[in-house]
Amino acid sequence: MIVTTAGRTNEAMVHLAEIIAEDLQSEFVPRNKRAIGMMKETVQQDVLVVGKNRLELYSLKTDEPLFFHPNSAMFRIKRMIKGEYEPFLEATKLQEGDQFLDCTLGLGSDSIVASYAVGTKGKVTGVEANPFLAYIVQTGLSAWHTEFTPIDEAMKRVNVIQGDHGKELEQMESGSADVIYFDPMFEETIAQSSGLNPLKSFAHYDILTESAINEAKRVARKRIVLKDHWKSEKFAQYGFEVIKRKTAKFHYGVIELK
Repeated sequence: MIVTTAGRTNEAMVHLAEIIAEDLQSEFVPRNKRAIGMMKETVQQDVLVVGKNRLELYSLKTDEPLFFHPNSAMFRIKRMIKGEYEPFLEATKLQEGDQFLDCTLGLGSDSIVASYAVGTKGKVTGVEANPFLAYIVQTGLSAWHTEFTPIDEAMKRVNVIQGDHGKELEQMESGSADVIYFDPMFEETIAQSSGLNPLKSFAHYDILTESAINEAKRVARKRIVLKDHWKSEKFAQYGFEVIKRKTAKFHYGVIELK
């Protein structure tokens, strides 16, 4: 991957892009008024564009950029404030002060909702395997402003770890999290979720393993939650009790540990 600037730039943006390139151990390439498509074709690499308000990651395989946005977390938290139903909370049963581990962070929407639910006394950690996606999300969580204070504060409390969730779980102390969450990215899931198209090229399609589930059982104090396609065999394979939702493409499965 190379790093460049937006079309309209200045010395400050160039300096920032150079710093980001160094952080990611990537090469900084001046934009020189070139289109992103032309740059991708020339270097045959993904391109990270440093703009004034956000970072955009362009894959060689797609024309749509990937960038951080709180997405569904915004309206979900607003619904929660009104006391309306939120299926994620029904499954996780998060309470103020809980410690939540998201093993498949992605763009972080669920972790933002979890952060709001556990409050300032709780802790939310998200693990993301792709280093570039982890960097974009970590930067976005700390810099994005929605002009809605509860969401802004919830985003800033999410801690991002770049790595493999299986290895991270192995290194964690027993009983060090209340709720552990898996939302793996599967082909069938993406095929029906056009809003996730830019994520296709950067998502890790690691199969959920028995080893990871066993480690999660050791680390979690209260429960393990799996979100997956309603047809998924993983619920039965690993002993999750399914919370079925009529007409929903995804179900939640829960393993209670208390």
